[in-house]
Amino acid sequence: MLERILEAEVMDTADEAAEYDAMAHGEVNRRFCEDLLAIEPSPRRVIDVGTGTARIPLTLCSLHPSCTVVATDLADHMLALAERNVREAGMSRRITLSRADAKGSTLARHGFDVVMSNSIVHHIPSPGSLFEELLGLLAPGGLLFVRDLERPESEEKLASLVATHAANDTPKQRGLFADSLRAALTLDEVVELLFRFGVPASAVTRTSDRHWTIAFRTPRSER
Repeated sequence: MLERILEAEVMDTADEAAEYDAMAHGEVNRRFCEDLLAIEPSPRRVIDVGTGTARIPLTLCSLHPSCTVVATDLADHMLALAERNVREAGMSRRITLSRADAKGSTLARHGFDVVMSNSIVHHIPSPGSLFEELLGLLAPGGLLFVRDLERPESEEKLASLVATHAANDTPKQRGLFADSLRAALTLDEVVELLFRFGVPASAVTRTSDRHWTIAFRTPRSER
């Protein structure tokens, strides 16, 4: 198994934000939202932690007619592009942007029916603090839905994934993808981290050749 090599926790230059926003994430984002809606078909109060440029909230709102989303990120340049994207899509009334740290924020505890996050875990040096924050945002009976990359077992597998999924990207974008794969957790590492918070191993599944997904609903009686 490859050793985990951390990358920057916050991508916060104008060039990095623009490069990220230009990457071909449309199909992946849509699948993320469709998989979420298959579990929770009527989301109301949603938070997207580590929203980047808000592409996933925009996709979710396009697929569901009435949900509202609080979209948070710590990177100012990402949020600036997110604001532009939300405004241009005419979604400003349904998507609220907020600067917040994914590892701990002042957002309302137990205030959201759905807590979602895509591709932020691999940016966090100690992901246990992230999972604690995400679970703390969930209302009783709420759904935690998190997806991220899975670190491959070898450089050969990593190179194959980059060649398969980033063949049409720029060299810099391919490098960003490779760095993210090296920084990602394995499925077993995710299961071990979540165990301390009472989340069963069955809530974590491998959902593609490069992704794992957490789908966990809190008990409705939880306070």
